[in-house]
Amino acid sequence: MPSGRLTVVVTRRLPEPVETRMKELFDVDLRDPDTPMTREELVAAMRRADVLVPTITDVIDAGLLGQAGDKVKLIANYGAGVDHIDVATARQRGILVSNTPGVVTEDTADMTMALMLAVTRRIPEGLALMQSGEWQGWSPMALLGGRIGGKRLGILGMGGIGQAVARRARAFGMQIHYHNRRRLRPEVEAEFEATWWESLDQMVSRMDVISINCPHTPSTYHLMNARRLKLLKPSAVIVNTSRGEVVDENALTRMLRAGEIAGAGLDVYERGADINPRLRELPNVVLLPHMGSATREGRVEMGEKVIINIKTFADGHRPPDQVVPGML
Repeated sequence: MPSGRLTVVVTRRLPEPVETRMKELFDVDLRDPDTPMTREELVAAMRRADVLVPTITDVIDAGLLGQAGDKVKLIANYGAGVDHIDVATARQRGILVSNTPGVVTEDTADMTMALMLAVTRRIPEGLALMQSGEWQGWSPMALLGGRIGGKRLGILGMGGIGQAVARRARAFGMQIHYHNRRRLRPEVEAEFEATWWESLDQMVSRMDVISINCPHTPSTYHLMNARRLKLLKPSAVIVNTSRGEVVDENALTRMLRAGEIAGAGLDVYERGADINPRLRELPNVVLLPHMGSATREGRVEMGEKVIINIKTFADGHRPPDQVVPGML
């Protein structure tokens, strides 16, 4: 670990309280204007920094790490997901990686429920009608949606966020089902009155709503592929606030257009901001710009975790949120 005051490079603008505290503690290079760094800028940043603070838009792969030099010793990621960082290669080069787990749990679960309601109750269609000035008054058959009370919710990934979704969905009267790598403890299942499905195929074929809340790993890439999506009931709705790569976006688009799936609420996309343009045309799809964790409180808490990880590292200790290859 470097001696003296650490040089910290931040790749995007962060909340003002976070940046102020960083300036008090470290020699910090803040990003202005708030635009993503190019690959060349990332290489230069890593060569001059003891600590790099990237975000999910910064792809830090083996090639980039190979150009980083020997100065950088910690990548203190601003966010929980680290699939944009080659953690194994970083470790081989003696670079620690930390993240900010747990901070966005409640915010993301809130957005999951918001998307679920927006799709099933056709809220964007109603909003568009009002904003166009074309609404002619109430009609008993206009914009009929479906209630979520009593419906079966299948949660794919019953970690912290999945459980937070289950807690909210229970309050709406939904029946909780889940698929997970490991079955939850009996007392946790009892809290949600949740049913565990060992077979994902069997679960998705019986659900009214599917909520994707698992991380993106090699084993979850296209976990909801074309074959599995075809198992969904035509009346089913799929919501994804986790990682876009978990769903085959092209297959999902085709099925939504064909009416083989009733609707979708998406906050994440397989290719980042490069969204399948046909998705934008569908009235039964609600698209959000990756804002599931976008609360002022959450962003500040993420920054506070980053600072704790850097400060702990500066004091010669293991960052409390260090990421180990294979742990996610």
